[in-house]
Amino acid sequence: MDVVTLLAFAAVSFVGIATPGPTVLLALANGSRHGLRRATAGMVGAVLSDFLLIGAVAVGLGALLAASEFWFSMLKWAGAAYLTFLGIMLLRSKGTIDAALKSDEAAMRSPFSIGLKSFMVAATNPKGYLFFSAFLPQFIDPAQPQTAQYMLLALVFAVIDFIIMFGYAFFGSQAVRFLKTSGALWLERACGGALLALAGSLAFYRRATA
Repeated sequence: MDVVTLLAFAAVSFVGIATPGPTVLLALANGSRHGLRRATAGMVGAVLSDFLLIGAVAVGLGALLAASEFWFSMLKWAGAAYLTFLGIMLLRSKGTIDAALKSDEAAMRSPFSIGLKSFMVAATNPKGYLFFSAFLPQFIDPAQPQTAQYMLLALVFAVIDFIIMFGYAFFGSQAVRFLKTSGALWLERACGGALLALAGSLAFYRRATA
């Protein structure tokens, strides 16, 4: 894989990641609710999911989901249900960090739980597997060892993903400092509504057929 190919992959990945998706919206919400430090756990969870998805595509799971209506549907509905759950939780949010820290959801705010939420959002989204199945092979040189190439692409994608999520989380953590309680509330509710919209789009998403 040459440098030009890698730069092209990085550029396309940057555009795709910067367009708000579930993990990016969670980074924004985590930044506003828990602060930048705790939000980092969610970024780590999302990065781990990047390696999972790309590794799964490398061993053929993406092709399995493209071919199997049953497994595609199972993963799709699990992902839609989880996004719906997270969206509702954000819609019910109190809108301030202090209120969140005093709520009865302490277990859900541990670094492990925050990271697990972001990991599960990506891992249960079949669109991610299908996207990588169609996207990654365009940058793979079949004449070279493919495992090393997939590992390199995964690393580049994960670094870009982390940087962008960090930016969203930083914005969320700073915005909540300047917004009044009602403004912080609406920021979190906007994230919740967006997650519900993404859950709806995933529920109606259809596997491409030949």
